[in-house]
Amino acid sequence: MVTITTDPAHGGRWTSLRTAPSPARHPRVSADGTHRGACATERGAPATERGAHATECGAHAIERGAHAIERGAHAIERGAHATERGAHATERGAHAIERGAHAIERGADATEGVSPDAGREWLWRRSDPARASVRPGDAFVDAGGLEECIPTVRGRPDHGDAWSRPWAVVSPTIAYVRCPDFELRREIAESVVHYRLEAAPGWRFVWAAHALLDVSPDAVLEAPAGTETRIDGRPTGVWPLGLERLGPDDGTAVGAVLVDCPTTSVADGERLTLTLDAPGQPVSTALWRNLRGWPTETDVPSASPVTPYRSIGVEPMLGRVFDLADAKPGDAAVVPPSGVCEWTLTVTAG
Repeated sequence: MVTITTDPAHGGRWTSLRTAPSPARHPRVSADGTHRGACATERGAPATERGAHATECGAHAIERGAHAIERGAHAIERGAHATERGAHATERGAHAIERGAHAIERGADATEGVSPDAGREWLWRRSDPARASVRPGDAFVDAGGLEECIPTVRGRPDHGDAWSRPWAVVSPTIAYVRCPDFELRREIAESVVHYRLEAAPGWRFVWAAHALLDVSPDAVLEAPAGTETRIDGRPTGVWPLGLERLGPDDGTAVGAVLVDCPTTSVADGERLTLTLDAPGQPVSTALWRNLRGWPTETDVPSASPVTPYRSIGVEPMLGRVFDLADAKPGDAAVVPPSGVCEWTLTVTAG
């Protein structure tokens, strides 16, 4: 079972994509109810184990960071020539401690703050106060979750026109947004999301379900081998090209489009599968593989220090390019003569 939660007031963003626990964790309760306690204990054990493991990893990372700082101090003492090396080692130690602290925090959440009945949350989120005050045309503010990017992802308007506008709510499962060139309606029916776009016949657009996922560095993106793959700044190749592994963090960031690829899965202990169906339209999957390589001061000019963070985007897409301005014939979706374009996104887990 899949549960999707959205925030119509802030661009219709998906704020939660939660899947139910595996049935294997939930044996049926016998007629007399004698093993309900055993079931509860079994459900709680995986969360406790994950928390303990993350806490242990965090403690080890902090210990390694402390050792690195100590080595940096010794190197600084050995002379002016070693000062630079010592400073670098100290910085690496500080980063290791920070990663360890984050791991311990995740361990505490898994052990104490997550009900074993709650299932898995797949969407990654980050807090940015600027998100609450965005206006159409503003630079994109990354709050994580899943954004509805249309009529482009990159270019202008930044990440499209829909994310920066409030959506009108028709019912708990139906909402829509009106933009200068189109109206997009979305209906969520459990694991299937239905979209209906109304615009002038012939209008060209790119749409992406810009999903940023909370997955571990061990996660793998599964797609058909041999799929044409367009990579930022590189010649077109064929999947997997070494991009299938979503870690470890190595300070790189790259975007890619898996052309004519309607279904992908992310395997990370459990499996999340995203399938896009849009008859007559180009259907692809975009990948944003940011292993703490973005943003940089060049990407986001700021008076304050800019710290790269990890974000993994797996994005079902209508189109074959990130930027509508780069679309050649066949690279963008096109509204048919009826003025209506419809598609569905199906989310499954197992």
